[in-house]
Order: sequence, then C-alpha cells, then structure tokens
Amino acid sequence: MRRLLEKISEFLRNRTMVGVDKTGNKYFTRKEEVDGVMKEKRWVIFKREDDPTSIPVEWICWLNGQRKKAPTPEEMMELEARRERVRQNVALLKKEEEERIAKEGSKGKRVSTGKVSGPDLKSFIQQFPVASEGNEVEETPSAMGDLRNPQERLAKKEKDESESSEPTGSGASFRPGTWQPPI
Repeated sequence: MRRLLEKISEFLRNRTMVGVDKTGNKYFTRKEEVDGVMKEKRWVIFKREDDPTSIPVEWICWLNGQRKKAPTPEEMMELEARRERVRQNVALLKKEEEERIAKEGSKGKRVSTGKVSGPDLKSFIQQFPVASEGNEVEETPSAMGDLRNPQERLAKKEKDESESSEPTGSGASFRPGTWQPPI
C-alpha cells in the first residue's frame, strides 16, 4: 500500500501544468524514463465529462507531439478571432450567392454555375492506338479517315470487332476463369 501511495505522489509531484483551454480542460506534461531514454508524456484532464471533441486543434497537435511548444493564450485568442472572421466571410458569401440565384431566377435565365464537365473520354482514348494481339495496333477513326464512305467505315469497324480477343458470352454460357488475356 505504501508503495502505491509513493507512486501516486511521485506522479502528482512530477507533472507540470502547461495550460488551460477556453472550455477549462487542463493540459499537463511529465518527463519520464522509458527504456533508458527520457521522454515527455503529455495528457489532458477534462473539466466536465471526457469529451475529446472539446479539445481545440492546437492542443491536439501539442498532445500528439506535432507541436513542440504548447499554444499560448494570446495565440489561441488570435486563432479564434481568425476563425470567427472566416465564419463571417462564409456567411456573407452564402448570402451573396443566394441573392444572385434569386436575382437570376426572377429573370428566367439559366446561367452556368461555374462547374465544368469532365473531358470527353471517348475522343481522348481514340487518340491513342491500343495494342490488341501481338504487335497489331487497332486503327483509330483518324486512321480510318481514308475510308470516305460511312458504310465502308462501318464494315471495317464490324470486322475489327469480330476479331477481338475480348471474352464474349454471359449468362449460362459464362464460365469463370476460362478466359486468358492475349500474350
């Protein structure tokens, strides 16, 4: 029992309070020897119930060792003021956006939202020849440009598709593991 009390008193004597956050959580540190190496242990004692979401980001970084020094009260006030300015700017931008949408909606115009659709992948892929079997290269529509007749182009395309090495069949005729990729 005496040994346990000594451990507890040593624990309480060796700890150093580093700071307190705005919710009243207290942060402590202690140097201890682990495997012959002096290490710093950091922890928090919550004011109310153990709620890790009540810890500010700066203190989380300090607890995890991402910061060497604990945040100062001045730094915390400055960061909180900055966060409040950002919140106000976001609210202002949302209000302006709603007003713009309401104004455009009353005119009956459809205006782009600024979002750009992605690239046309089919036309992009057709730019590159794809090796199918051996050293053969599939012809792209630009390579078939010498066929001026659309019917000739269609016949050539159907011929190329019929010689494909891709697996065909589904349903009852499908057997997993039977298709092997071309070598």
